[in-house]
Amino acid sequence: MKKTIFNNLFSEVAIFFIICSFTLTLIVWIIQAVNFIDIISEDGHSIATYFSYAVLNIPKIYSKLLLLSFFLSIYYILATYEDKNQLIIFWINGITKTEFLNKLIYLSLLFVFFSLILSYFVVPFTQNKARSFIRDSNLDFFPSLIKPKKFIDTVENLTIFLDEKNNDSMKKILIKDSSITGASQLIISKSGKIVGNNQEKFLSLNDGIIINYGQGKNLTSFNFEESNFNLSKYKTKTTITPKIQETKSSTIMKCLKNLNSNMSKKTLVDKLNCEKSFLKNLIQEIYKRTILPLYIPILCIIASLVTLKSSNNDSFRNFKTKVFLSGIIVIIFSQVSINMVSINLQTGVATLCLPFILLLISYVIFLNKNKKF
Repeated sequence: MKKTIFNNLFSEVAIFFIICSFTLTLIVWIIQAVNFIDIISEDGHSIATYFSYAVLNIPKIYSKLLLLSFFLSIYYILATYEDKNQLIIFWINGITKTEFLNKLIYLSLLFVFFSLILSYFVVPFTQNKARSFIRDSNLDFFPSLIKPKKFIDTVENLTIFLDEKNNDSMKKILIKDSSITGASQLIISKSGKIVGNNQEKFLSLNDGIIINYGQGKNLTSFNFEESNFNLSKYKTKTTITPKIQETKSSTIMKCLKNLNSNMSKKTLVDKLNCEKSFLKNLIQEIYKRTILPLYIPILCIIASLVTLKSSNNDSFRNFKTKVFLSGIIVIIFSQVSINMVSINLQTGVATLCLPFILLLISYVIFLNKNKKF
């Protein structure tokens, strides 16, 4: 009988968690997806690149909302059980509240494991995959971003200005090309148009002049009647270098190990520039992936406090509110602790130990209140 009623409780928590986590993730993802429109409107990437990048950000959002989703699930189900007097079923079957809490802690450990897998492996992989779509994009929409009477510097080392534009035909074109090492090129053309296919695009220029200049060099110029300017060789200004949150956890650990042995030495670990200036970010990132999930059992104990007072008690509503706010405060603190861990050695060690201390304190508080109620 005990196994049956616990299985029923766990299934309800799991179902509510799935609904809650996916709903919150969807809401946040839609908001972020709107911001990602800049990938098309300002950076010139294709719609396919935009959707791929946006979809691959879902695991990251889901992981960030996991603590909140778990707390809301445990809190809501237990509060509902108490409101409907369903918790009596547990007590009349000889289950003590301490035993009840221990079972929930075992359940929370499954969520800890799930969170670790998500943050340690899945999120870095999907974030790096999302960045790869930006790296491999060929700026399909770049020609559409070229507008009259506006300096266009969407791509690196290239600035374009034109006076008129009609479809792909343009008049009075000014191009500054800074991609040449140690020099620059200025192109002025009376007219031109965009030609090419999905793989390569050119500006076909007519009746103009090309001026080459650079440090310590004389100006050289020559006129042309027709000239093709290759747009395909230029890269987006969007950040394409992998960020720390897109780096594999094993790579971060290797980097931390190298810095621990020699802080002043700069090394390259799996394309990650491992140097002292990155130490703060490295510590914060590995903390997010390995320590933050440990707040899940703490939130489980806090949410379980609602079982200690009967819904028939006049102060039950206020008690529920206090429990809920306590959980939210712990979630906020867990996010703040990310910055605390890298302040200095003493603060970092204290921050690392804090989840274990809070777990012990919250468990003791539960036992003490259980005796009072």
